[in-house]
This record gives sequence, structure tokens and C-alpha cells, in this order.
Amino acid sequence: MELEKLTAVRQKEEKRRYDDACGLAHALELIGERWAMLVLRELAYGPRRFSELKSDLPGISANVLTQRLTELEQRGIVRKTKLPPPASVQVYEATEWGLEAAPVIARLGGWAARSPLHDPTLPISHVAVMMSLQTMLDPARSAGMEATFGFRLGETSYLTRLHEGRLDIERRPIEHADLIFTAAPAALAAVVYGGAPLETIGVEGDIELAKRFVTLFPLPPKIG
Repeated sequence: MELEKLTAVRQKEEKRRYDDACGLAHALELIGERWAMLVLRELAYGPRRFSELKSDLPGISANVLTQRLTELEQRGIVRKTKLPPPASVQVYEATEWGLEAAPVIARLGGWAARSPLHDPTLPISHVAVMMSLQTMLDPARSAGMEATFGFRLGETSYLTRLHEGRLDIERRPIEHADLIFTAAPAALAAVVYGGAPLETIGVEGDIELAKRFVTLFPLPPKIG
């Protein structure tokens, strides 16, 4: 049975080949399947349960998610592991090599934001929002600014550090931060990118710092 399964996987991999020596062609063979890059995006800041991935990827079926995770695992990009006690549940995490693709995926998202067909009103996950902040941060606007920022996005918390024109992000509980935002991911995106009033999300800390922070992420101009 295992041999039959392995043979079927190999046959499928053969059909997906581009017969092109370029590394880009092979990258598409590795993560070019529908949903694959979004699954990898969701693992950018740490391991996730299957149910969490399913919840944060609207439109994907359980069968397709299982397929993508299996393929990514077979290609050495994702691995299954267990959280330590008391959780002791199975999770999926990106391998060290898999994580090397995360900045590429982030930059690709920033590039695509210039498309007039991009619809920012669609659902967005907490990982996607945090990755966008990391990608869209303008080093010139944030020059000389150093602070820690916490984000409570639903049941998930992030602690970030702004320094030297970059934003370092950890998915972890917030013990202390200079400023803490509490919001649904879409509401945070609406404030940062859509000009929604700051009052529509929760802010703990220096309100003037919050007002400056949300201006640090200008969207690129649309093409045409």
C-alpha cells in the first residue's frame, strides 16, 4: 500500500515538471501548486494546528489542505511535530529551508498589491497582516524610531520590535510592550492601509506613538 502511494506521488510530481533547469521553474514545482504558498505563509511565524490552518485559509477544503501539507512535507518544506505538554497535539511547521522562502512570498505579496485587481476587502489572516507590516514598513518613515509593539489579533498574540528600519516579529504572549493593539486582523489592516479611524481598534499606550506607527506602511502605487 505504501509503495502504491509513493508511486502515485512520484507520477504526480513527474507531471508537474517544467523540464526547465532554471531555479524558478523548480521553485514553482515545489510551491507553485494552488494554496501551497499560502499554507507556507501561515507557517511563517511558528507551528500551527491543522484546524488553525483550515480556519485561516478561507475557501480551502480539508482534503486539499491535507494534500498540500503532505506534498510540502515530502519535499522537505514542512514537517509534522508535536507541541510539548500539556498541549501534546500534532502541529505543522516550516523547516529551516522552508522558512527561507517566507521573505520571497512576502515580497511577492507586496508586488501584487500594485495590481488594480487586488481586493483588500477580502478576508485576511493574522499571519498575513503581520507579514504585510514586516514587508511594507518604510525605512525612511521609521528612521530613528525604536519601540516594541504588541498585537492581540483574536486568540493570537504577536510581539514586535521596531529598530533600524525593520520590524522583527515573534508570535508569543505579550509580557510588556510600549504599545499594544487589539483588533481583528481585517480591522487592523483597515486602519493601517485603508485609512479607517484609529478609534476602531483597541490601543493601549501612547496614542501619539500609535498615530505615527500606523503611517509607517504606505501602499505602493497601482499600475496604470
